[in-house]
Amino acid sequence: MQCQDFHHFGQKLVRRRLLEPTEDSESPMAPLNPMKLVAFGVASTLGAGVYILVGEVAMFIAGPAIVISFLVAAVSSVLSGLCYAEFGTRVSWTGSAYLYSYISVGELWAFITAWNLILSYVVVTGSVARAWSIAFDSLIGNHIFQALEGTFSPYMPYYLAKYPDFVALSLVLLLTGVLVLGVRESVLVGKISTGINLLVLSFIILSGFIKGDLHNWKLTEQDYTLNTSESSDIYSLGPLGSGGFVPFNYDGILHGAALCFYSFVGFDDIVTKGEEAPNPHRSIPISIMSTVFICFLAYFGVSATLTLMVPYYQIQPDSPFPQAFLHVGWGPARYVVAVGILCFLLYRLQSSLFPVPQVIQEMAEDGLLFRGLARTHAHTKTPIMATVSSGILAGIMALLFEFSNLVDLMSIGHLLVYSLVAFFVLVLRYQPDCNLSKNEKIEDKIQMMPLVKENPLDSEPEAGSSKTLKSLWLPVSTTPTQKSAQIVYGCAFLLVLLLTILSLILVQWPSQVFSGDPVLTTVAVLLLLLTTGITVIIWRQPQDPSPLPFKVPALPLLPLVSIFVNVYLMMQTTSGTWALFGIWNAFGFLIYFGYGIRHSLAGNNHQQPPATSLHLPDS
Repeated sequence: MQCQDFHHFGQKLVRRRLLEPTEDSESPMAPLNPMKLVAFGVASTLGAGVYILVGEVAMFIAGPAIVISFLVAAVSSVLSGLCYAEFGTRVSWTGSAYLYSYISVGELWAFITAWNLILSYVVVTGSVARAWSIAFDSLIGNHIFQALEGTFSPYMPYYLAKYPDFVALSLVLLLTGVLVLGVRESVLVGKISTGINLLVLSFIILSGFIKGDLHNWKLTEQDYTLNTSESSDIYSLGPLGSGGFVPFNYDGILHGAALCFYSFVGFDDIVTKGEEAPNPHRSIPISIMSTVFICFLAYFGVSATLTLMVPYYQIQPDSPFPQAFLHVGWGPARYVVAVGILCFLLYRLQSSLFPVPQVIQEMAEDGLLFRGLARTHAHTKTPIMATVSSGILAGIMALLFEFSNLVDLMSIGHLLVYSLVAFFVLVLRYQPDCNLSKNEKIEDKIQMMPLVKENPLDSEPEAGSSKTLKSLWLPVSTTPTQKSAQIVYGCAFLLVLLLTILSLILVQWPSQVFSGDPVLTTVAVLLLLLTTGITVIIWRQPQDPSPLPFKVPALPLLPLVSIFVNVYLMMQTTSGTWALFGIWNAFGFLIYFGYGIRHSLAGNNHQQPPATSLHLPDS
């Protein structure tokens, strides 16, 4: 009886949503060619990271080597983008990572993916609001900072911001009110904002060619001493480190990459435009790769410009570019740049909160979150409760947490989602007939988890452990079977565990590992050998021969490299960030196992009626 209960519970965790088009997906949409998709992706990706984050990373973490940090973050984004592209092409219409996960790998995975997407989107909104407040305060002389810090700083715990940012809170609440009224994202405003952003970036980069000094990439202790004696109260010098191009060693580059990853979040929004693309299976992968490349060029250009114009230890992290122009004697230009930055961040703030209510509403309609969150206004069709709840949460984040803490938290959430997508791509390629591009019931497909009962035809007597070991290296079939799929699933789980342990060792004790410490080096080598052996076992298993419009190359290596890079960057974040991340996911599991698993529509034989509309007076 206990085994049956456990089996039934396991089936609940991997039950899948039916692949049925929604009413919205049947409405005609204007086609988006690859150029428009790239423009949409760039507009969704370029944000606060390029204007605020670059100053803090360059001053305290990576120095001029921030350009390499952006390169590492871009490589991670490219690997994740390739996996995201294949994952998205398995479904023939628009959706998010949540929908694709629910259809292909099961309910629990979908909940984890969506729950962390909500965290990332909410934190992005809070961080952009905080960035706008910082930029505005810097423009008017830091009067808000001085007043609030002097009043609240003695009462704020060490793990929160130095002062509550009421300007950022007000912005988020104002935006939430606008969304509740049913205001939609304006395409025209988006184009104007993106144009302003590109003009500002171009001006900054061109200024770097004119006013930049290569000596700022070769600074020494003598330069630092000279700047210390000449500095006034306006400048608060940061640490010198070891000087030169890499002042904080390679640990600083990798830690900076974990933060710089924040700047590339948004390219995955392209997948949600699949229905509007005439050939999504080709245009979406190309658009994702092009978006990441264009954004990397922009980030490389502005970070190189900043560190060439100003010595990295003299950068003002709260307002790096306006202060850089002041440093080189272009005082009037700082106001033009500051106003352009404020205009763009205001639009970015508006667009960052739009996806959150949609994800919450979709989860509530599926029964994984409380049904009341799916209620909509009868006239505007706005998800009222989802919008208000996400706005309040984003406002709290903007009010109480530092910008850098929000960046860390957002990065770890999105890195987890991208790692899950890479894991899903790896596992699904070795499943029997897992092409989900057809409209068919998922329950009729072979389940992929080991918890599912074996087919009676496959229950022939085993010849002992030697036969099992032989099947790891020499599969009996050239097409995936239930047994080979279970082998891949188990090996993939084991690989994730080994890569996580290896990443932890490399982050915590890098010098000891590479200097030949007898214990740590031996453990790292053993982990690499085990990882290589298990990867070969997966490689030997048969893949699903069903054609896909786009396939990740070099399977299983590329998804595993993506997972390793993402996990390694996650390990670079602080313990406080991991504590917040753990609390958020613990709360999510409490909701799922306490409510969602019992109310999920995927577990019912018939669909429940749609969520009731919330009739509010028209404004």
